[in-house]
Amino acid sequence: MLVSMKEILDKARAGGYAVAAPNIDNEHNARMCIEAAEELNSPIILGVPYYATADIELLGRIVREMALTSKVPIALNLDHGATFEHCVHAIRAGFTSIMVDRSKLPFEENVAEVKELVKIAHAVGVTVEAELGFVGSAHDYEVDGYSGLTDPDEAVRFVEETGVDCLAVAIGTAHGMYKGEPYIRFELLQELADKVPVPLVLHGGSGTGPENLKRCAEIGIEKVNLSTELKQNMIDELERSDTSGFGIYSVYRYLGKGYKDKLIENIKILGSQDKAKEWQ
Repeated sequence: MLVSMKEILDKARAGGYAVAAPNIDNEHNARMCIEAAEELNSPIILGVPYYATADIELLGRIVREMALTSKVPIALNLDHGATFEHCVHAIRAGFTSIMVDRSKLPFEENVAEVKELVKIAHAVGVTVEAELGFVGSAHDYEVDGYSGLTDPDEAVRFVEETGVDCLAVAIGTAHGMYKGEPYIRFELLQELADKVPVPLVLHGGSGTGPENLKRCAEIGIEKVNLSTELKQNMIDELERSDTSGFGIYSVYRYLGKGYKDKLIENIKILGSQDKAKEWQ
């Protein structure tokens, strides 16, 4: 079933668990996500970066059709919408949520640009995610992992002024795969969870570690973005498999298995297994 991201995250917040938000860029990995969610009876959020696909409207139609016939709740989210046009295009393409990423801008500019798109999105029932603080790159973790952390009082003000439905926060994670395990500020997360009145989102879930992710979900993260480690496991599975001879025709099956296995692992860690029953 195709639902809004707000509906999924509000239930996750009430239930004390988090929902996986894997990045997809084609029909194949979208199917792997939905299969994983159905096998575990879990809600799921499918994230699409604007430039990950050559035709966001075509992918939107394909994924919407698969979601509508699925037995579990699925939201389709634009990940890191970088421009006004990208966000509006995703809404037109049938996405049920958009992330308006203005995290590199000064606070007041971030508020102004997010608020404008919230008004548009909410008019047609689309959920809006934004980011306050800055989740950088794992390649530059010595800098990005220690700067741009989210200020709880600013976060409260940001939500009040923009009307966003959920907020991505910077608590020590970064995009990509770390060389070591990241330093997560759990005390900061607890303060954010206590003060901010909307569900919280964790970007940079790949490589964060099972125990860290589990604890984040228990404290107050409701959505965890995943991409790099899913794709890395696709490659690893392909390298483990015998593609000699006619095995070469099974390449997509091997890639899919690697992606799906890692996603299933994360869904279990985040605690959303069997939570789709709340819709059934």
